[in-house]
Amino acid sequence: MEFFIIIIKTFFIYLLVAFIFRMMGKREVGQLGTFDLVVFILIAELVAMAIEHKTDFLFNLIPVIVLVALQILISKISLKSIKFRRFIDGKPVIIIKNGVINFKNMVEQRYTLDDLLLQLREKDIRSIDEVEYAILEINGKLSVFKKDDKKDKKTYPLPIILDGEIQFDNLYNIGKSKRWLLNTLIDKKIRVDEIFYAFSKNNELFIIKNNELNNKNA
Repeated sequence: MEFFIIIIKTFFIYLLVAFIFRMMGKREVGQLGTFDLVVFILIAELVAMAIEHKTDFLFNLIPVIVLVALQILISKISLKSIKFRRFIDGKPVIIIKNGVINFKNMVEQRYTLDDLLLQLREKDIRSIDEVEYAILEINGKLSVFKKDDKKDKKTYPLPIILDGEIQFDNLYNIGKSKRWLLNTLIDKKIRVDEIFYAFSKNNELFIIKNNELNNKNA
């Protein structure tokens, strides 16, 4: 009888966890933020405890439901607030620019030179001076753009505006000023808070407005 109960519990939890992950959205394990990873680990631990307890099975699943509700709430807030999203997940950081390492950013991210060299080797890059941009993403992966890409006229479009907020670090990294950006927006008759995403390529500003995004999702 006890063996049969364990089977029923396992089957129920399997369906529950599958439903939970479906509710939490489709993201690969390598793309999980710190908060998402913590939630997944806690869910696994709590589910294991629920199976082990012979009594109060449903009661022991309450923390799992609370965690899922919290994660969904935080995800919704993150979609609407870039500041909150940066607080939870952090933001991409430039580690190499024009073959020069930004040691200040490395120290702030607790990212060692060994980590950098390892990830460069994994991308078949033998020397740092081969790199135009190396960006440490929020999931810990290193995105690398080689100088050779210029031959194919490929450029990395650093985001200048995200969710209506100017990304000053990226703006200065591409050699542009706040005055240039604001004058360009004035010429286009667009306010900063109307912009969902903007980047510069070949000295031209490309813009996705909030209302355009809403129309696509309609």
